[in-house]
Amino acid sequence: MSVLTSAIIRTLSGIKIQVPKPYTLVTRMMSGGDKNYETLRVMRPREFVVQVEIARPEKKNAMNKAFFSEIRQCFDSLAVDGECRAIVLSGSGTLFTAGLDLMDLGHLMALLDDPDTDMGRKALKVRQLLGEWQQSFNAPEKCLKPVIAAIHGACIGGGIDLTSACDIRYCSQDAWFVIKEIDLGLAADLGTLQRFPKVIGNDSLARELAYTARPFYADEAKQMGFVSRVFQDKDLLIEGALETAALIASKSPIAVAGTKASLVYSRDHTVEEGMNHIGVWNQGMLQSKDLTKAAMALMEKKTPTFSKL
Repeated sequence: MSVLTSAIIRTLSGIKIQVPKPYTLVTRMMSGGDKNYETLRVMRPREFVVQVEIARPEKKNAMNKAFFSEIRQCFDSLAVDGECRAIVLSGSGTLFTAGLDLMDLGHLMALLDDPDTDMGRKALKVRQLLGEWQQSFNAPEKCLKPVIAAIHGACIGGGIDLTSACDIRYCSQDAWFVIKEIDLGLAADLGTLQRFPKVIGNDSLARELAYTARPFYADEAKQMGFVSRVFQDKDLLIEGALETAALIASKSPIAVAGTKASLVYSRDHTVEEGMNHIGVWNQGMLQSKDLTKAAMALMEKKTPTFSKL
């Protein structure tokens, strides 16, 4: 153990954690490296913070074929973007999303109705399509940058699938939610049935909402734990989400990534398995310079500056 490391460890035990002073947020427009999407708008309103907005307001932000492709491309790109440390996911217009764009399912209906294609081949093609869509909605969870869903207005069907895969969910007072798939004659198949019960921690309520397609509103969503904060309107919602994202972005990106990786892994594993996972992770990540920088900043009562990923 180095002399510096020993000094840091001795000093940390006597340090009093102070509430950080207000910091200045830097506003920037879209980076020249961001791709132009058909269904998404990418903005960079704070330093190291990216806002991804579903941008089909004329279609109530319904999720079409292009959306499923682009949402995955977008999050896969941000996952390796050194200028991104936290993400806010929002919707344009009057609502977050109306869910799946039923008008865009003609190709699927044509496949199912094709008399020249046998049942086995139909099933295989449907499974392949669902697998692609599932990977699209897994993208926010697989991205090691925390994702904050900022939900206003309606969040229907696929909106629950998508936001359940986010790390943090905020909503406005006018937000309402519905697991709509049962009314369409199918079981939700893009993550709601797997994630939503674990998010809210109430199996009975999760089953009630999935079986009945009963809408639930902002206050109930907060009470059940699906969202952690409710804001008066959309503007305050977005500002609150960006503030939280900026706070996350001010922390060590190595520490944040490790925390998310451990939380996601531990959700589906035992405590012992989860502790072994983070032990293996930290045996490498504790060798980063972030630990020393954070400790020195605490001792000197300064705000640390961390290198890009």
